Amino acid sequence: MNGMMKGFRVEPSPDHEGWLTWDLADPTRYNANAIGRLVARLEDGPDGKRRARLRMFPERKHSNLLDAVHGGATLSLIDIALFTGMRLILDGDAAGSVTLDLSTQFIGAGRLGDPLDAVVEVLRETRRLVFLRGLVEQGEETIAAFNGTIRKPSR
Repeated sequence: MNGMMKGFRVEPSPDHEGWLTWDLADPTRYNANAIGRLVARLEDGPDGKRRARLRMFPERKHSNLLDAVHGGATLSLIDIALFTGMRLILDGDAAGSVTLDLSTQFIGAGRLGDPLDAVVEVLRETRRLVFLRGLVEQGEETIAAFNGTIRKPSR
């Protein structure tokens, strides 16, 4: 999975052993400007299911007036994680897909300066849709729970 994959630059991260860079090939787009550097990896859960973990590194630009991670930044991480899960778990065409729905329950506040992870699993895949769910974690704390549906690209 090294190199370019339709719109993405994915290769082993030089700064995070065991992780892949998760960058858009065009650094002027939303992900790079709003969220910044992202890394991802595929994991086996304790139940044997494959999960994708997408990590962001929250800094001041991601903060709200309470000096916590802004909910919009967390939602952006979640939305990107849906496509990361589709790509890493199913080897799907994330670049041509769209989010149909996203439901999020905020449980806690993310802290600045500590990695924030969205861990996603695929619940079901049909011919046109992928149903996913996951958690946003920071260390041992759960920050949010989510589920979403992605529509695969039209032929």
